Amino acid sequence: MAASASNVSEKLAAAKAVVDPGYVPSDDEEYMNPRQLDFFRMLLLDWKKSIHDAAGQTIQSLQDGPIREPDLNDRASSETDWGIELRTRDRQRKLIAKIDAALRRIDEGEYGYCDKTGDPIGLKRLIARPVATMTLEAQEAHERRERVSRDD
Repeated sequence: MAASASNVSEKLAAAKAVVDPGYVPSDDEEYMNPRQLDFFRMLLLDWKKSIHDAAGQTIQSLQDGPIREPDLNDRASSETDWGIELRTRDRQRKLIAKIDAALRRIDEGEYGYCDKTGDPIGLKRLIARPVATMTLEAQEAHERRERVSRDD
């Protein structure tokens, strides 16, 4: 994990060197131009690094020692907290896979376009959710279909 976090840090530093600190993509520019792609690459790498850092802190806390609460209620509370922490880390592990997929789409020139329709996803949506793969309309339609099939 240390090698992976180090690699992410190096890539993040390289991405930050390319992007102006105050730059925010705007609708006035050509959609998904190199500057915007660099911005989103930096955003995704920064997000990935923060997840790796948090995971490292969790691992360190787990290695510091077992829960030794003398009171059974305190011990149960501590174990519940650890369970929540570990579930959070598992969700973040899955998020890293989505971040890696988004970085791959940037490299392949597919980032920012809907998987279903091929339409631009939109800068505001990508800034809010950089791993988005569908336009808002396509996502809503997908969720409606998913909800209907679950109700059957």
